[in-house]
Parts: sequence; C-alpha cells; structure tokens
Amino acid sequence: MNSSKVIQLVVENNLCIGCGLCVYKCPSDALEMKWNSEGFLVANEIKSCDCEGKCLEVCPFNPFPKDEVKTENEISDLFLKNSPNFHKKIGKYNNIYAGFSEEFRLNSSSGGLGTYILTELLENKIVDHIFSIKETKKSGVFYEYSVSSSKSDLLIASKTRYFPVTLSTVFSKIDNLEGKIAIVGVGCFIKAIRLAQNSDPKLKDKIPFLIGIICGGVKSKFFTEYLASKINIKSENIHNPQFRKKNIESSASDYSFACENEDEVEKSIRMKTVGEMWGTGLFKNNACDFCDDVTTELADISLGDAWMDPFDKDGKGTNVIVTRSLLAENLIKKGIQNKSLKVDFLPLENFLASQEGSFNHRHLGLPARIEIAKKNNQLVPPKRNEKEKVPFDFKLVQKQRIKVRAESLEIWKSNPDAKSFDAAMEKPLKKLKLYTEIYHKRRRLNYLRSRFYEILKERILFKNNPN
Repeated sequence: MNSSKVIQLVVENNLCIGCGLCVYKCPSDALEMKWNSEGFLVANEIKSCDCEGKCLEVCPFNPFPKDEVKTENEISDLFLKNSPNFHKKIGKYNNIYAGFSEEFRLNSSSGGLGTYILTELLENKIVDHIFSIKETKKSGVFYEYSVSSSKSDLLIASKTRYFPVTLSTVFSKIDNLEGKIAIVGVGCFIKAIRLAQNSDPKLKDKIPFLIGIICGGVKSKFFTEYLASKINIKSENIHNPQFRKKNIESSASDYSFACENEDEVEKSIRMKTVGEMWGTGLFKNNACDFCDDVTTELADISLGDAWMDPFDKDGKGTNVIVTRSLLAENLIKKGIQNKSLKVDFLPLENFLASQEGSFNHRHLGLPARIEIAKKNNQLVPPKRNEKEKVPFDFKLVQKQRIKVRAESLEIWKSNPDAKSFDAAMEKPLKKLKLYTEIYHKRRRLNYLRSRFYEILKERILFKNNPN
C-alpha cells in the first residue's frame, strides 16, 4: 500500500492539527479524520494513496513547503499584497481597533464582532454561506464545522468552542454549494485554506473572506472531559458544554465553564478556580508548539479578546480587531458610521501588549522548541524566528512546558479523573512555575538595569549641557 506523504511527514511526526484540508485535497480519497488516543482529530489513511503529495500541499505544518509559501510572510504577499502596513509580530494589516457590536455582544464569547461581520457578509450578499462551528448531536463530539446560510443559522454558532474540530466536515460539500463562502478559523486552519487557494485558483473566488480567531492553542477533547470532571460530570454524561459563560457583573476574564449532566441539570465552575490552563500547555496539541502565527496573519480580519486595561474590566466582552483587507476595513468603518459598532482605533503598542504572553511563547521561545525537536530527530516546518537566540532560563521554561503538555495527555488517557490528574500534575506544574518565575525575575532585573543606565546617561548629558 502506497503511504500518503501527509501521514509519513506530518501525522507520524505528531504535527497534525486536524484541519482536514488534506482529506479534501487527496484525489485518491485515501484519507479521513479520526480521533487519536490523545483526544485529537488527525488524518488517517484508509486506502492506498497515489496523489504524489497533493495532500501535503495544503498542510499548515508541512515540513517541506514550496518556497512561494514557505512561511506566513510569503503567503501574505500572495493574498494580502494591498495591505498598507506591516509589523513583524502581526503581519500585514490596514488598521487595529478595539470594541464591540451593540447587537451581538451579550450572546458572544467576546465583543460579538465575528457574528456582526458574518451577518453583514450574508445580508449584503457578499457571501451566500458561512463555514463555522456549531453544536452537534453526535455522541461525544459536541461541536463541528457546519454550514450557515442565514442569520438565524449563524446565531447558533456565536460562542467560542475549545474543542477539536475539522474542516473536512464542510469542505466535502464545497464543490456542490452554489455561491460564495466565508470561513471562520484559527490561524493554522486559515493557513490551510490559503494553501488550498494557492494550489486551486477556483477556491480564491469561491472563498472571498476569512475571519481569523486569535488562538491560544488547540486543546484535546480531554480538556472538556477534565473541566466536566471538576464539576462531577463523567465524560459519557457531558451535554452542551459552554466554555466561555460570561459574568457581565465582573471582569472579562471571570468566565465559567458550564455543561449539563445526564439529567439536563447545568453545573458550572469559574475558570479562575481551575488554575492556569493556557500558559502551561496543558492538553495542547504538539503542533501548536511550532506555530508562530499569533494573530491569524493570513485572514481578512483577525479577532481576539481585548485582554488589556480598561477593556478587561468589562465582563460583557470586547474584541481586538485587525483588518487586513479593504473589504474588512470597509465593514468596520460602515459599522462605526451607522453606530452598529462601538469601536475605536487601538494604538499598535497597546495591541502588542495585549498579546505579550503569546508573542513571548510563540516567537521568543520557538527556537528552543525547534532545537529540542531536532535533537529528537523530529521534523518541523520552517519558521521565521528559528535562528534567534534563547536565554538559558527561558530554554528551561520551554523544555518543562513540553513535558507538561505531553504528561497531561498521558495522565488523562490512563486515568480520566480531575482529582487524580491534579495530584499527578502538581509536581511538574510547580517546576514549570519555578522556572517561569526565574525567567521573569531575570527579565525584570535586565529592564531595571537598562532603565538605570538610561537615566544615568540623561543626567550626565544634562549636567554637561544644562541649556
């Protein structure tokens, strides 16, 4: 049996993120998405493949991409060439904003900008269908990509879902759907779509708009099971999980996980009481450690949470917004003019500060993770920051995060119980916390030292030139 290149070079190197574009692209119909033992959807080979690597062309973690699509920089040159601004951390863009939709804010995880944009696209006949994530009645799945063709359909899909999904459920229908399509996705999924558009020009016309969701990492379905276990609901009894239930009387970060048990009784837990779930890498996909796209650089518009003062004080939710195409910019301006949106320009430095933790991990720490992977003979895709130097203390942080990620999946797989899991993860998490504190203290000392010399230099200059 001829083995698919995407299986050999991506799946077997633990780099599959589950986007499913390889399933759509494979002319041999040799691939399908299945759950693996770590709770992720990954490509599986179901028959002999002779597509000569076509499946690999659309993979966002292809270790050997063509030069024209080597990194997000090259891909953005193909699709966002008219964007007037560029920053090495956020890619090409038109403008940066912060704000919310008056109509959709309270029924969305953040400020409702995603639902607003998609509604505008539908109602103005710019697109005819939306590919986004909705609830499903399939046992143990909870959510999957589905097609919305009206505002009422769309409103069902207005919440954040920290659950593995795949585009293969909707891309199988794309050739039979009449009209144009907009798609919502995290950075790696958006990249896969751009790669598909590059290899198949008809998809450029078919998919005129992409909404990128700023992502902190793709979680295993074990994450949902763990949170449910924290409120004494077994995995087989989870119904209607909600990952970002707002508390509008509190701050933006004071949200809860909630789900119903077998008796349809809703239980919830405030995420603040659970502990750090994102910076530690718990239940995260390995491929995320080799992603340097913090802000979904290849989308027409990028949306995230405004984790900064004063927006983080408002429990109703606020979006940060990065427009990258003229259409996206015009949609935002129109919303401001007709007062559907309460949105203002956001200074670049404020936006960068709002994503500082993610920039540190994905950019500054990436070379250390690549170095570790290569020492273990693992293939990794080419990255823009891989040759940067990483301080020794931050290397320790990266090494321990890798261990925490892997151990969390193994421990839950063998004993899916929150109490046992917390006990087993206590020691590796404490070690990670210690290394992180050492790193932060060193950074703080370096900052204070540099400020001291700056002030000293200013005083000397003033003393020598008082006028």
